[in-house]
Amino acid sequence: MDEPILTMEERAAINSGRWFSSLSPSLKHDILRCAFVKRFKDGDLITARGEPPEEWIACAKGAVRVSSTSITGRQITLTYVEPGIWFGDVSIFDGDRRTHDAYAHGESSILCVAKADFKKILATHVELYEALLRLHARRIRQLYGLVEDLNTLPLRARLAKQLLHLGRSYGVPSLSHSSEIRIGLQLAQEELAQLLGASRQRVNQELKSMEREDAIRIEPGGLVIRDRNLLMRITDTES
Repeated sequence: MDEPILTMEERAAINSGRWFSSLSPSLKHDILRCAFVKRFKDGDLITARGEPPEEWIACAKGAVRVSSTSITGRQITLTYVEPGIWFGDVSIFDGDRRTHDAYAHGESSILCVAKADFKKILATHVELYEALLRLHARRIRQLYGLVEDLNTLPLRARLAKQLLHLGRSYGVPSLSHSSEIRIGLQLAQEELAQLLGASRQRVNQELKSMEREDAIRIEPGGLVIRDRNLLMRITDTES
């Protein structure tokens, strides 16, 4: 059953989000005032491709896996939305249906603003239009960067960049080694391969190579970044 309000941890994740934290106090107040919480178990469907957009959404805990299914039935993971990130506004703006499926990855919570309330906030706060333009511009830059990397970088460099990104987004200090960062988002190698547009076998080979170089450590529960500088050098030298 849904808890009606955010926990302290969830509220901290929302408030510390790079985009949300840049908004004025009055705008943040009005967004949070009409928002409501939904909680999901691992693998639960949050929104489905083809559905009409009913809510503007932020991840508050866990992760949201955004994916689609190819005509051959193969599932393709496009990204994992981390706590503090807002999404779902594009479909509300253009009035079209959802373009992708969104699933909970692990125990996850989302903060929702109903479409009608979203439009009321837009009418009250002109600031939100400019803020959303900045948000969309950032997404476009990231998209162009991903397309460029896919076409110009070898898998080894793309994997190193992805691990660095996951470390920034989901990294937690290792309890046993202060210099190491454990990636808190647990991804199977198949899921990591989908993010990179590569086969699981090739990704497994590159991960083992990086482990031999002491850049990372592969554990049953996930991945640990042992040498962030080495991963950065891989992205530079392989570019």
